[in-house]
Amino acid sequence: MTMTPLTRLLLPVSGPADNVIADAPLLTRNAFSHASLLAAAALQARAPRRAALWFEDAAALAIALFACWRAGVIAVLPGDAQPQTCTSLDASVDAWLTDSDLPVASNRQWRLSDLQDQDALAPAELDPSLTLVMCTSGSSGNPKHLSKQWRQLAEEVNALQQQWPGEITPVLGSVSAQHMYGLPFRVLWPLCAGRQIDRHQRHYPEDLQQASLRYPAFTWIASPALLRRLGQRLDWAQLRGRLTRIYSSGGALPPAVSDDIACQLGLRPTEIYGSSETGAVAWRKGAANWQPLPGMTVNLNTDGALRVQSPWVNATDEQTADGALLADNGFQLLGRLDRIIKIEEKRISLPMLEQSLMQHPYVTDARLGRASGATRLAGLIALSALGLHALRNQGRKTVVDALRTHLSTGFESLAIPRTWRLFQHLPGNAQGKIPQAEFDIAAGPRPVQPAEIEQPGQPANERRYTLDIPLDLAYFSGHFPSAPVVPGVAQISWALSLAQRDLYPGLRFGGMEALKFQRLLRPGDTAILVLRWEEAKQKLYFTCTVDDAPCSSGRILQADGHAGI
Repeated sequence: MTMTPLTRLLLPVSGPADNVIADAPLLTRNAFSHASLLAAAALQARAPRRAALWFEDAAALAIALFACWRAGVIAVLPGDAQPQTCTSLDASVDAWLTDSDLPVASNRQWRLSDLQDQDALAPAELDPSLTLVMCTSGSSGNPKHLSKQWRQLAEEVNALQQQWPGEITPVLGSVSAQHMYGLPFRVLWPLCAGRQIDRHQRHYPEDLQQASLRYPAFTWIASPALLRRLGQRLDWAQLRGRLTRIYSSGGALPPAVSDDIACQLGLRPTEIYGSSETGAVAWRKGAANWQPLPGMTVNLNTDGALRVQSPWVNATDEQTADGALLADNGFQLLGRLDRIIKIEEKRISLPMLEQSLMQHPYVTDARLGRASGATRLAGLIALSALGLHALRNQGRKTVVDALRTHLSTGFESLAIPRTWRLFQHLPGNAQGKIPQAEFDIAAGPRPVQPAEIEQPGQPANERRYTLDIPLDLAYFSGHFPSAPVVPGVAQISWALSLAQRDLYPGLRFGGMEALKFQRLLRPGDTAILVLRWEEAKQKLYFTCTVDDAPCSSGRILQADGHAGI
């Protein structure tokens, strides 16, 4: 399929070139161009200088972006729509273009449907010298505002097309289109290449698979965080042969995850190295060296940090903080040099500690750091299957002691984390980053509730949930240290609190009937909890199962309202 330059996407096309950009609802290339020019006319009439854009729908985001570009409005893309983010950005923009209800004044929120009160502007080739602003996620501090010329985005898209010219399948992603990885890979490159865009960000593996199987073949734009969660949640047989490529960016993909995907699909993920400042820099598959993209040159500064140069990187952003080793066939990354901290005047390299931990058979991923206000390190650890087996059969202390001993052979005692938190998959945002606020939460008090997802389509008096039992549930410490199981009283408490929240707010505990515990509920289990409220009997019926085998069941009586069996 013919590649259309980014600057020419609002020019009309005819015949077969008027391809489908998105479905549900259908959007063709010419309809996209007309919608952008219509919104551009309304923006020109309203004359904002800067507009913040937040869209859940990637195709709508594309329309708004190109409308701003055509109207000469600077588009500002926030990294999220949290109240603090919106409040801090609101004073620097004249309006918000959005398809969501944002925590800013309603009269400052403009929908695309509001921007149809003028005659559409004429189609035109767009000025590549105009700018937009990308906001970083703030994973290493406060979010930064990065000014990008549209020319730079066009150059990056051209490099991606030159590297992978045969990409023709629809594009679906788990990452936000508002970021410097998702925007080119999920929106701009597919638009130029004539590939269909999936409108929605698919946060969960099951959702991504279900949406993908609408098409005979497809491409995924993912993060390591999502790829680590694939596990047994996918129908690998349906995906094999239809999933043509997986791109991954936002952090290193653990080799074991890459190997497992390659084994299941016959397809190894393509990792992308880059940043908000640099855009895409290089790619690799598996343990191979990183290969610079076409037009990108790399070298090292005197400290051994990677320096990158390309037509889409600002001169001020060429110097990275990533240690690297150059080779004839690419380069290797050695970890961020700015992740060296001091504890009691001792310099400690966090990447070296993490790499050492990931060599232990109990560990698939690790993230070390200091929680806000803490003086010693905390370690967030994603356990391997072997690590989970050790946790379930020998207890938390055995696992943590093994990790401490492993580090003590190569590092001083000050470098060994004082706080440990265990996970099946590390927490993080959609880009695979762990902002400081999320690190603080993860390193804080151990959870007392499971991660729960309500399943839709239940009768009015019933609720059904999938419960993921945390590896680090606080109740495991005393029940029991060497063989952790979820106490029965905790299971009753979960059923009661979910019923009070979602099913019958007036429920008050008045006793139990027919209580049974038939199977242990353990770290890492995925359970199904079913609740049913019987109004006539004033009782809550609950059952908890794992792999269709009963774990617990019973009836919770309403206080002062027992109506008999």
